[in-house]
Amino acid sequence: MKTTDFKVLFVLTSHDQLGDTGLKTGFWSEEFAAPYYSLTDAGVEVTLASPLGGRPPLDPKSELPDFQTDETRRFDADEALQERLSNTLKLSEVKEEDYDAVFYPGGHGPLWDLTNDKNSIALIEAFYRKGKPVAAVCHAPGVLRFVKNEDGTPLVQGKQVTGFANSEEEAVQLTEIVPYLVEDELKKLGGIYSKTEDWQSYVVKDGHLLTGQNPGSSIAVAQKLLDLLNSQNS
Repeated sequence: MKTTDFKVLFVLTSHDQLGDTGLKTGFWSEEFAAPYYSLTDAGVEVTLASPLGGRPPLDPKSELPDFQTDETRRFDADEALQERLSNTLKLSEVKEEDYDAVFYPGGHGPLWDLTNDKNSIALIEAFYRKGKPVAAVCHAPGVLRFVKNEDGTPLVQGKQVTGFANSEEEAVQLTEIVPYLVEDELKKLGGIYSKTEDWQSYVVKDGHLLTGQNPGSSIAVAQKLLDLLNSQNS
């Protein structure tokens, strides 16, 4: 199978409220744009889905000048992608058998909706049991919270994982706002959690499970996903 034959499903949040703060949240621009372009530039076909379908909310903070990258600027100017983003499929309409891998961009939104979404949980379980890559970056490893192995144990139990660190959550002053801390939750579930320095790129691969620590890990997660797809089909 050539790279151009791969089909990857991106699952985005539909949640836009940052707890009870009155502030908005959603998906993080870099964590969507960087992997999207890394994969599509390599010829991968990407399909976009979200719990509610339609336009997923973009975290307004991710559009601040400090967080801009070449990929986010490209994303902002990409009218065709903006149009695609306005028409994401409903999660309930997508099936694992139509794709070779699934990727979850982060942002704080997934902590509220995708973590608990039955369609998302069932989808991840289906991908994982078929030996297909499951990838998530930053807060998105939280979507694994209720995902189980066939024997009922947590999917992350005994597996090498990473995700947004407690120290990074503290740095953005949302420790008391989020419904749970990604690092703590992965550890509580029996995951073998590791991290690097705050905001540095860090990706962990355990079999066909890929997790990235923070926004700066987005490209590296996508590259490892592409490597894994190629190695599985070589």
